[in-house]
Amino acid sequence: MNADPRVTEFLPTRPDRRATEAMIARAEASFVTNGFGLWAVELRESGTFAGYVGFQRPTFQAPFTPCIEIGWRLSPDEWGKGYATEGARAVVRYGFETLALEEILSWTVPENVRSRRIMTKLGMTHDPREDFDHPLLPEGHPLRRHVLYRMGRSVG
Repeated sequence: MNADPRVTEFLPTRPDRRATEAMIARAEASFVTNGFGLWAVELRESGTFAGYVGFQRPTFQAPFTPCIEIGWRLSPDEWGKGYATEGARAVVRYGFETLALEEILSWTVPENVRSRRIMTKLGMTHDPREDFDHPLLPEGHPLRRHVLYRMGRSVG
């Protein structure tokens, strides 16, 4: 999935196998450490891996950190079928009801309309005053600017 340029269109780099395996290891460790991570999305009818949805802690500092980020990544074959929204809604419920989170955040580049649509469907709100330059991307990088979405417990 990470090898597909459509999937990584809004990422600064396309993760290779080694980077993908490291991401999986971090997600698995996060379940032990935090009680959450990135859950695999599998199709009910076939059990086929379709992507992931879940929580993670950002590895950078920004005015809104520390925080919990919700994110997703699906195979393009599964885009537009509602799987990311369905999975994200379940993860939001888990975050508020089981983990007792007060707030969940998400961010992406302004051009990532598909993810922004999911954020809106979840009930997340965007305040343009909170948009930020991603601190892990260098000045002038085309993906440096990000939009920030928030959701508090009362919305979830």
